[in-house]
Amino acid sequence: MIELADMKLFVQAVLSGSLSAAGRELGFSPAVGSKRMSRLEAALGTRLLQRSSRRLSLTEEGALYFERCQAILLDVANAEAELGQGQAEPRGMLRVSSPVALGRHYIGPALAKFASRYPELQVQLSLSDQLIDLLASGFDCAIRIGANNDSRLVARTLAANRRVICAAPAYIAKHGKPEMPTDLLQHSCILMQSSSAMHADWHFHSLTSQEEQTIRVRGNWLTDNGEQAHDWAIAGLGLVRRSVWDVAAALASGELIEVLSEWADISAPIQVMYPSRHYLPMRTRLFIDLLVAEFAEAENKNHPQRNK
Repeated sequence: MIELADMKLFVQAVLSGSLSAAGRELGFSPAVGSKRMSRLEAALGTRLLQRSSRRLSLTEEGALYFERCQAILLDVANAEAELGQGQAEPRGMLRVSSPVALGRHYIGPALAKFASRYPELQVQLSLSDQLIDLLASGFDCAIRIGANNDSRLVARTLAANRRVICAAPAYIAKHGKPEMPTDLLQHSCILMQSSSAMHADWHFHSLTSQEEQTIRVRGNWLTDNGEQAHDWAIAGLGLVRRSVWDVAAALASGELIEVLSEWADISAPIQVMYPSRHYLPMRTRLFIDLLVAEFAEAENKNHPQRNK
């Protein structure tokens, strides 16, 4: 008879990309996980996964079974939730990835609030401005700025967002305030990217006309860390392009001044990404719901996307 735990292991292995990661999530050793997977395939009389040292891939039969398992496990989870009437609490490790500034200012505090509600929970927050492979890295969810370019992931929008160009008052006093995107060619820009190129293409469209421009900006300051770029801008070293959520406090205090406010960048909403709508662990589902509520409250309070 097929055990529900073996079905959970199979689904988790597909979502996380490896049996070992699935085993860690469910509390199995790699040896036990492999044994259980073999037992499931033997009981079904078919191979579900093609396994190698580096990756897993679903067989045709495995893909069909994966869809059925997700539906079954979701039904079981819903039934347990209804019977438990909300008494069950999330447990285990919640792994979250976020950009540095957004993580420090919003995601970290949200996690602290979440963990205070559920003392059985453990939390891992990874802060990096580099995109990680959510499935390969074993994170439950990742907060990202911009469009979802990974078809394997589900995206839920947390807040509207725009990127703004800003600089310290001292920089503007010394070098002047750009009035048009082409003026940036005469300015030093702080670049945010992982490559070693000391230039970047910044895209603009006018809020008062249909005009669009792409400007190749240059500068002497390059980093892959948004907080460092933020600090350099406050120090008066150049113009920086950042999410308005990252610089809202500095704009409000006058440490930074927005320029080119009549020119918009490509829309880049703040989103939370996760592997699947189905069979989400309770801790992930509840945390995503909390994030939606937290960002809605912050958006209503501060309206950072409207500060033009």
